[in-house]
Amino acid sequence: MGKDVEVTETGPEFSAKDYHDPPPAPLFDMEELGKWSFYRAVIAEFIATLLFLYITVLTVIGYKSQTDPLKTNDACGGVGILGIAWSFGGMIFILVYCTAGISGGHINPAVTFGLFLGRKVSLIRAVMYMIAQCLGAICGCGLVKAFQKSYYNRYGGGANELSSGYSKGTGLGAEIIGTFVLVYTVFSATDPKRSARDSHVPVLAPLPIGFAVFMVHLATIPITGTGINPARSFGAAVIYNEDKAWDDQWIFWVGPFIGAAVAAFYHQFVLRAAAIKALGSFRSNA
Repeated sequence: MGKDVEVTETGPEFSAKDYHDPPPAPLFDMEELGKWSFYRAVIAEFIATLLFLYITVLTVIGYKSQTDPLKTNDACGGVGILGIAWSFGGMIFILVYCTAGISGGHINPAVTFGLFLGRKVSLIRAVMYMIAQCLGAICGCGLVKAFQKSYYNRYGGGANELSSGYSKGTGLGAEIIGTFVLVYTVFSATDPKRSARDSHVPVLAPLPIGFAVFMVHLATIPITGTGINPARSFGAAVIYNEDKAWDDQWIFWVGPFIGAAVAAFYHQFVLRAAAIKALGSFRSNA
């Protein structure tokens, strides 16, 4: 019962940790460029983001079509905001589950940026992931427009825009807090310390991540349509290509990147006390 105790000549020794922190990723890891696993991960991010945008944008357009007042008087028709939120959260759950073992299942430049700041991925991998995610988002929205061009143009193309009645500051704040919730959940769900402490609770990491996306969408769809994913906002803006979507585009980059940075700092330096541990290690070595 309790911790393992090893008796030696100097007395009993207690293991300080029952988990193992992976070493920090190097800033530049040129060796990655020579490995097939690196390119496989980039391809996985591209395909996952393509599928994510294809399903979710179709859901948004379908809902707007089913509640179009020119077609029906049923304002409660379609999946509703709840269904849209489930679409985004459910797809993230599915795609993170499918790609976590290949690429880490980021599917979001803000998540990649947060993990980069937390020294979980190298700069080269982070940049390539972001490029793949943005290209995948463009292709996913492009497929939706190719299959349903008239509906796509008529119902806004699933593009993120600041809703009327809200200031840009409100929209920016919504994106910052929403992305903070998501990236904080990603760090917590993949924390090796949590995995060891709660090893008796078989919780899939993609499940809380998907639920975080679902809950944030419920809160912020009325404000910004919910970005919290720069690739999702960028891909829809490129294919829809209307002034309003481009005018508000900065909100969906600045907000998520700030939220991701704050979440990375909070988890790594407050909850995990990385700075204090580093200082203690330095003093002990000295």
